[in-house]
Amino acid sequence: MGQALGCASVAQSTVAIRESWGKFDNVLDPGCHFVPWYFGKSIAGFVNLRLQQLVVSCETKTKDNVLVTVVASIQYRAMDKKPSVAFYQLANPKQQIKSYACDAIRAKIPKLILADVFDKKNEIAKAVKEEFKEVMSMYGYEIVQILIVNIELDQRAKRAMNESIVEKWETESMHQIELGIARQRRAITDGLRDSIEAFSRDVPGMSTDAMETVLAIRYLDNMEEIGTQSKSCSVSISHGAGALKDVAAQIKGQLVEKKEKHYGSSSNVFKINYC
Repeated sequence: MGQALGCASVAQSTVAIRESWGKFDNVLDPGCHFVPWYFGKSIAGFVNLRLQQLVVSCETKTKDNVLVTVVASIQYRAMDKKPSVAFYQLANPKQQIKSYACDAIRAKIPKLILADVFDKKNEIAKAVKEEFKEVMSMYGYEIVQILIVNIELDQRAKRAMNESIVEKWETESMHQIELGIARQRRAITDGLRDSIEAFSRDVPGMSTDAMETVLAIRYLDNMEEIGTQSKSCSVSISHGAGALKDVAAQIKGQLVEKKEKHYGSSSNVFKINYC
C-alpha cells in the first residue's frame, strides 16, 4: 500500500538512496518519506551505517621463509557523510575491503621474521589499518579497527617448532637435573669434610687406622642409602670386609688432604677437593 501511494520507510541506522529517472537524487534519513514513483522517483537501495565486522584470512610468508596464515578481524562502517559514495563506488564492499586488507598484510609480514610476527601483532594491525584506511575513505567507508586474531603456521613449520621446543625443554631439564646432582654431591662432601674436621678437633691424636675406619663406615652408610632407593642400580667391586682399608684409602686419596697452607704443618684438619 505504501509503495502504491509513493511512501517509503527507512529503518534506524540506515539511509536510503533515492533516484529520479535513474539518476541520484537524494539521501533519505530514517523515517517515512514520500517517493512518488509516477514522477520517476524510486529507492535505488539502502546503506547500512552500523559498525560491521569482516574476518579476513590471508596466506603469506615471513622474512625467514615460514608460510603463515594471518586471520584478521576488520571493523568498518559506511561514513554517514558519504553514503552515496559508499553505495555507488563499490559494487561488493566486503570483497573489496578483503582484497585491500590482504594486500596490506602481504606488504608487512614478509619484512618480519616469524618471532616478530607473533610479538608485534598490534603493531602489524595498526600498520595495516594506516595502509588502506585512506583508500577506503575515498570509497565512503571508514576502517574503525583491525585486530590480528590468529596466526596459523604451516604444518611443517609447526612440527619443526614443536620439536625445537621439546628439545630445548629436555636440554634445560637435563641441565637442572645435573645441577641438582652436583649440588647434592657437594653437600654430601661438605658434610663429610665437616665431620672429619670436627672429629679431628674433638679427638686429639687420632690414629690413621681409626680415621680410615670412620671413612669406611661413612662410605658404607652412603651405599646403604643408595640401595634403599627403588630405582637405584649400583655395582660394587672388591667390596668385602677385607677391602675396607683399600676403600678408605681411595676415598681419602680422592677427597681429603691436609690444609698446611692455612693451618700450619702441625694441623690435622682436612680439606675437600671438588672434582
